[in-house]
Amino acid sequence: MDFNFGPVIESWRFLADGVRITVLLSLSVAACSLTFGTLVALARRYGPKWLQAILIFYIDSMRAIPVLVVLVWFYFAFPIATGINLPPFLSALVALSFNLTAYVAEIVRAGMESVRPGQVRAGLALGMSTPQIVRKIVLPQAFVRMMPALGNVLTLTVKDTAIAAVIAVPELMRRADAIAGQTYTPVEVFSTVMLLYFCIIFPITRGVDIVYKRISFLGRS
Repeated sequence: MDFNFGPVIESWRFLADGVRITVLLSLSVAACSLTFGTLVALARRYGPKWLQAILIFYIDSMRAIPVLVVLVWFYFAFPIATGINLPPFLSALVALSFNLTAYVAEIVRAGMESVRPGQVRAGLALGMSTPQIVRKIVLPQAFVRMMPALGNVLTLTVKDTAIAAVIAVPELMRRADAIAGQTYTPVEVFSTVMLLYFCIIFPITRGVDIVYKRISFLGRS
């Protein structure tokens, strides 16, 4: 079988812009998920009972519904239900963040619960308020312990952006599909896409591992 990477080389700018959008969407989703996931975890752990019940239902729902269904719902059903039309990129950002926030919330909650209760009691004995204990004692140790799991979420975020192609977000997979359809070189195009995703994700996984090994002692108690 003869391989022809000419169309891939000719379309490198088109693919490079797809990589840019993929990275931008990944970073945006990761930032939103980490921020809101932490807030959800704090509210579930320290909030009132009625709020905890709502958040538990939200987390269980997001873990039970495929992310593709959430994405399609936000793009096609949300405008009909609310009258608010979201562009493809924003729809993907909201849907992926809405889904991944539930997973981040569970990771953060588990990390906080891994901190020994004796440290919390010691903080209370010193006259610290609950917000101070969470900010200065619990979260610093918890985030160190959560780094491997959060690294997995970050890699999952990058991979999940590929499904945004179904709602016409011009990210890497969408552009690769367009090139493959026009040039009839799917093997070359999608092999290149696999390599590009590897080049994006592999440094993330290795980087998280390296950083965690160097600071893991900060999470011990």
